[in-house]
Amino acid sequence: MIGDVLINGELSAGTIPVTDSSVVRGDGCFEVLKVYGGRPFGLEEHLDRLQRSAAALGIDLPARHDVRDWIETTAAQHEDGLVRVMVTRGSSVPGVDEPSNVIVFGHPGPVIAPSARLLPVDAPWHAAGVEWDLAGAKILSYAPNLAASRRAHDGGFDDALLTSVEGVILEGPTFSVAWLFQGILETPTLELGILDSITRRVVLEEAERMGLEVVEDSWNLDRLAEASEVMALSTVREVQVISEVGALSFEAGPVTSRLAAAFQTIVG
Repeated sequence: MIGDVLINGELSAGTIPVTDSSVVRGDGCFEVLKVYGGRPFGLEEHLDRLQRSAAALGIDLPARHDVRDWIETTAAQHEDGLVRVMVTRGSSVPGVDEPSNVIVFGHPGPVIAPSARLLPVDAPWHAAGVEWDLAGAKILSYAPNLAASRRAHDGGFDDALLTSVEGVILEGPTFSVAWLFQGILETPTLELGILDSITRRVVLEEAERMGLEVVEDSWNLDRLAEASEVMALSTVREVQVISEVGALSFEAGPVTSRLAAAFQTIVG
């Protein structure tokens, strides 16, 4: 159930004008924070990324301490769940003068299965390493990613694994990926323009503390043919076993299990 909705810090019925940029153009950015015991995890890191995304879009944010307070107030209402922060540009209709909006609300998180099966899907809309103004920004325009998820569902899979048109592994529609290759934890490099996932960052740091070698680079999809474990990393999924990628199958291995347990310790 959705709790209170704050728009620019004020209680709202949860409505915005139809002329808002998020409705007319999908023009804005967002963050999703997971709440553990009423506290949002990685709050400062999420605020950092929100500021980077808004700056890339040329949208001015309210004072950081105000946005922080709105998130913490909302998180306190949800013992365990998600807090969403959406930033819009304001009106996208000529002649209509409306300010930008920061919308904050909480809701329960979905039930996440222990493992997932992914269908590789070409993502021609993804920059895949080509420099552009919004590379790495967490923008509202997720329609192409969600179309990839629907294609995967229609094919009997749980979700998609996005690849470039040249077959380079990128990320999931809403998550990062990593895998174990000959004892090394590998993951696509941020230089490909994938999202700088906070969960990914925490897990990679924890892997290095465990003594694992971590390599970030660019690999084609056939790299997974020799992987022993594959995992999805995100705020919602945390550390999830990937059991299939297309025709390839993988076991729920010990490294994924250790990283998932370590992540739980961190957020707990």
